[in-house]
Amino acid sequence: MVTYILAAIVAAGAFLVVLGVGQARRAAGGAEDFSDRVASYGGDAGLALASVRPTPQGLRESLNRLFQPAADRLGQREQKRGKPSLAEQLAKADLKLRTSEFVMIQFGLVILLVLLALVRFGFPGGIIPMLVAGVIGYFAPGFYVSFRQKRRLRAFNGQLGDTLTLLSNALKAGYSFAQAIDTVAKNGTAPIADEFARAVREMNLGGSVEEALNNMVKRVASDDLDLVVTAVSIHRTVGGNLAEILDNIAHTIRERIRIKGEIRTLTAQARASGWIITLLPIGLAVLLFVIAPNYFGPMTKNFIGYIMLGVAALMILIGNAIIRKIVAIEV
Repeated sequence: MVTYILAAIVAAGAFLVVLGVGQARRAAGGAEDFSDRVASYGGDAGLALASVRPTPQGLRESLNRLFQPAADRLGQREQKRGKPSLAEQLAKADLKLRTSEFVMIQFGLVILLVLLALVRFGFPGGIIPMLVAGVIGYFAPGFYVSFRQKRRLRAFNGQLGDTLTLLSNALKAGYSFAQAIDTVAKNGTAPIADEFARAVREMNLGGSVEEALNNMVKRVASDDLDLVVTAVSIHRTVGGNLAEILDNIAHTIRERIRIKGEIRTLTAQARASGWIITLLPIGLAVLLFVIAPNYFGPMTKNFIGYIMLGVAALMILIGNAIIRKIVAIEV
């Protein structure tokens, strides 16, 4: 038992070290980047700054160089599939991580779960649990990134109506559209203020308003924002009262959000039932497999048991898909 506990502690410690690499980079802040820039010029100052650099940062850079090729290949694979790159996905999720650090977290979680499965089930009897644990560890960070993206998109869309009103009021006060965007960046709240602040930086670096707004649409992937940017682009081509247009779009967006909220309220019970029906048998099977392997053994040691598990998984997926299709009401 002591051996098992020590193995679990070592595995958890290794994972936390890998996970803490990203935190070390953020804690280092601009001072580390400044040191890197100065050191790149060489000379005594660069050597002095490099010599006093803490060991964790050197470890971080070594790990980043080790995992960066894997991160690059993963990003290229996503782009070949027509999906955003890994860096873009992390930006959409508002995760301040390098792509190499994300791969490190993914690798650390796989190692942690595989070691826990090995400690619990042993070898060679725990080969299948180890494979399952490795698959879960590989895909879990991606699911978390997707969850963060959806949550940030909902927050962005929820703030968009008030933001358009603020833009409209700024235009009515005599501001230009670029100045109105800067007003939102300074007075708004995250996440919409962050995106508008980035658009302001792009315009300050020489980009046009249309380019900054189109880049924002690509980053956020919001249909409501796409509607706004399209209206602004048309206005800048043919002219008109932009403040009135923004007021009308803001009213439309608020009504859409209100209707979506009512639909989510009315379908909350069905959605909850779908997740319970899906996760309850899976959770119960995993629990029995962990606490009583002998009781659950016939399902994993006989061919008929594998067939029954496959049929059960297929029926669960079909039921979940049907429920999701019923409650998916587009507005």
